[in-house]
Amino acid sequence: MSTEISASTEARTHYDRRAAARILAELARPGLFAAHGAVRVGRIEYTATELRAEPDSHLTFSQRLYLERFMRPCRADEVTSATHRMTWVDSAGIPNTGFYRADALGPLVPMATREAVLTLWRSIDDNPGLSERIARLDATAHAVLAGTTTDHAPIDILRVGVESAGRALAQHALIAPQTPYRTAGEFACGLRDSGIFTAVATRWFWELQASTYRRGMIPVTLRTGTDRSVRYSSQSVATLRAMKDATVADAHRVMDRAITEEGLSVPAAIARYHDDLDLISRQYALLPAGEHPICLAAVTHSAGAASSALLADVVDRLVEVFTDVAARCEPVEVPARGESDTGPAAWEDRIFYVPDMTCKHCVRTIGGVLESMDIRVVDIDLDSKRIVAEFRSPRNRARAFEALRDGGYNPVGERPDPMRPGNLG
Repeated sequence: MSTEISASTEARTHYDRRAAARILAELARPGLFAAHGAVRVGRIEYTATELRAEPDSHLTFSQRLYLERFMRPCRADEVTSATHRMTWVDSAGIPNTGFYRADALGPLVPMATREAVLTLWRSIDDNPGLSERIARLDATAHAVLAGTTTDHAPIDILRVGVESAGRALAQHALIAPQTPYRTAGEFACGLRDSGIFTAVATRWFWELQASTYRRGMIPVTLRTGTDRSVRYSSQSVATLRAMKDATVADAHRVMDRAITEEGLSVPAAIARYHDDLDLISRQYALLPAGEHPICLAAVTHSAGAASSALLADVVDRLVEVFTDVAARCEPVEVPARGESDTGPAAWEDRIFYVPDMTCKHCVRTIGGVLESMDIRVVDIDLDSKRIVAEFRSPRNRARAFEALRDGGYNPVGERPDPMRPGNLG
């Protein structure tokens, strides 16, 4: 038998969700994470800004716009909004933004989630067995991953998967009062044991989760059972299904028009209609008719007599680390620093950070927003979330930030000093 991890002989060297899911599951055996050391926690300073809802509404302008354009048939009363946007620096020295409700679990969950994600990222990077298995992937397996996923490289795919699980945890904290769980650790364990992470992976679609998270909103309601487990309400399940079906149908219409009416090949259609298809260019546009997609990590695979899913391993470790971090994390609010909008742009004003820039699609989207405003993008670094752009003035910079926020991203104007006394200890 070959020592290479490969796709089956029937696998195509392009879009193939089943083959991609199998490859990722094989890479994760016998373990995705290496042992990790102590997590640095303690006092973490953050700034908070209250979200301003539109008149006679509980939603902001950006939330309402996204709801109307992309979430039909979801209604406004099915959506819960954050009360505050927060900014802080994590233990890696990277600025972050997040959302919380003052009447829920507060700023602790976004902070602790970020530290848990960073810990799991390091654990993935430090796993020599995983690195060896990735090195043994053959060309066919790499082609399947490249043709099916957004991020292509196995390590990038796995890191984004961990971040997505963390995003689901932080986002559902907005509706923590709908559960019987009263501490951050109890809340995380309750979501895991109730199967909520699996519900996100199977019932939501990727762009809905990413975009609503970045806007500080969540379109579901939780119900509590007699055993204290929680589940989505029947209305939430029906609405999520309708939104997902509508998204798949939209993707198919774009592809069918491009291929049948314009005579384009599939790669040419994806390239030409990238903005229309957005993240669903491959994930949904190429799905066979009648197939209902789920997250690749949620696909169950058999290993001998046992069956497992990669998502379960990720969630178990995430909740374990999160619970540890949340018990030893102390959020401390500090005042935000004001910025002037007059005069020419200073050299240092070219640099800013977008903490919720999580994948290559985000890089393309953010770059496109800036370039559409005639702002030259000098550099975008996904790992550090750092962007260098040539703004014409502080006012031009402020307008660009507003445009990014309207698109669901939350730029940070400066990188606070993580070594400043009391910022992280």
